[in-house]
Amino acid sequence: MTEKTVVQTVIWPTLRYDDARAAIRFLVAMGFEEVVVYGEGEIVDHAQLRWPGGGGVMLGSAQREDSAIKDVVAGTGSIYVVIDNPDELHDRAVGLGANITRGLTDEDYGSRGFTMKDPEGVYWSFGTYGGE
Repeated sequence: MTEKTVVQTVIWPTLRYDDARAAIRFLVAMGFEEVVVYGEGEIVDHAQLRWPGGGGVMLGSAQREDSAIKDVVAGTGSIYVVIDNPDELHDRAVGLGANITRGLTDEDYGSRGFTMKDPEGVYWSFGTYGGE
């Protein structure tokens, strides 16, 4: 019998922002960890932010015309992050002045979480539901 190799798959959403440096500051204040930021001045060629519980996002400036995702409109998208402390993170988001589009909610399927928009309009949902 041959042994099957298991490959870990990690998904990294990629986003474009008109002001990528401001987006990085906001997401770090929400709890992401800045891993790397490449670029000069206000332009971010590539940034990687890690979520402490695993995974993360990559982002860059919308002004980069050579980007592989140059047709993605800045400030669009929706991301879900699994967390175990939605009340605490919700309070942090409110303290940062985030646009809460759905307050803390207990769902029928057992999750507790909330949804907000970041300063450029990307929707971020944070909740306890980790999938089936």
